Amino acid sequence: MRARRITFAALVVAAGLSLTACQNGDDGAAASDPSSASSASAASSAGGGSGSGGSDQDSGKESAGTGSDGKGTAAPADSGSDSSGKTAKCTTDGLEITAQDGFIDGDPDGSVVVALTNGSGADCVISGFAGVDLKTDSGDISATRKGEPGDPYILKNGKEIDFYVSYPLNESGGSGVRITGLVVTPPNETKSVTLAWPGNSSLPVTDGSGSSVLVGPIGSAGQGG
Repeated sequence: MRARRITFAALVVAAGLSLTACQNGDDGAAASDPSSASSASAASSAGGGSGSGGSDQDSGKESAGTGSDGKGTAAPADSGSDSSGKTAKCTTDGLEITAQDGFIDGDPDGSVVVALTNGSGADCVISGFAGVDLKTDSGDISATRKGEPGDPYILKNGKEIDFYVSYPLNESGGSGVRITGLVVTPPNETKSVTLAWPGNSSLPVTDGSGSSVLVGPIGSAGQGG
């Protein structure tokens, strides 16, 4: 009987220890269960918590609104368009056209400088060649273009730009061909201005093999600022 009682008591103690171990294992499993943490997090979000996810979304909307207006690149493009697209061409009526003798001793040919002064009240664009004709007692002589035209030039109001006209000198001793006037037509215009001829009074009579009357492009004789 004593041996049975000791064995029975040992069984009771062993059973108690086993029950305690099971209870502790259940508590640990509950603490480490990821579903419990996910449920708590979901509940917090559903309740309107100020988590970092909501803050990031709001920040993203502000950035999109700031960067999508396009103002940063539109301004320079508009400015460039305004500076070139709204400047009108120079017209005959808006230009004061004058001419003066430009001959320098030792030059093989005579030279006249024609000045175009912008008196229109606004800036204008000019480029290319002016039309030039010499009126003579033997008929009109059209100048031949010489050189390459430059880029379009914005002629400020009140400023001047020049070009040259060259012609052969009459060194024959005869009367030659008498020049009576200078006709100038600004580039891309049809209206002309007739000026007094400021150079030598005559051209040599030639058979066509001598030097001709030439006109340089706008700006070829310098500009007055």
